[in-house]
Amino acid sequence: MVRADKRRITACLLACCLFLGCGKLKQWAYEGINRDQWQQPEKVVAALQLRPDDQVADLGAGGGYFTFILARAVGPTGKVYAVDIDPDMTELIARRAKNQSVDNVVTLVARADDPMLPKSGVDLVFTSNTYHHIENRIAYFSKLREYLKPGGKVAIIDFDSRAWFESLFSHHTPSEAIKREMEQAGYVLRQEHNFLERQSFLIFAAKPESRPQNPT
Repeated sequence: MVRADKRRITACLLACCLFLGCGKLKQWAYEGINRDQWQQPEKVVAALQLRPDDQVADLGAGGGYFTFILARAVGPTGKVYAVDIDPDMTELIARRAKNQSVDNVVTLVARADDPMLPKSGVDLVFTSNTYHHIENRIAYFSKLREYLKPGGKVAIIDFDSRAWFESLFSHHTPSEAIKREMEQAGYVLRQEHNFLERQSFLIFAAKPESRPQNPT
């Protein structure tokens, strides 16, 4: 019975891929249902206090849910790097940016252990619902420090135990675990926002004594 169910699910997904295209199907899977209601994207981006000209990395950008809101926030002279390890997603974002004439979005295909950001650095690394997917997180975010400009920050949003559905699939991370791992990776907690109903929202800065120099 279980195998039959899996075959039906697989067949359904394949049919959806053919009808929508794999990129569109993945975008739907990442963004879920009624996301605007529980994600509060405009309020999230306002809390980041971005400035015109800021360089931002949207780490694990998926279908670009936050990418284009971030792009509006930094203005035409700023830049948003839409970073993902899945080229289907970066291609989807690139097409959307071209179709909408959004010139300040740049897509980057990353490695699982390296976001591959510009060596010049960014002012903010933003990641939403991606932290739990990253392996060897302490090593990953320790390396990520080299991509931060002086005074740069890392904003992490992830599901916590209040997200009962995501918790069934281990797609969540307790906020205390994030704080502990980021401290070990060389960061200090700067802000903690509590307005999201089933996610933690934490903003970190690199400890001055632990921040490596940008590679040359």
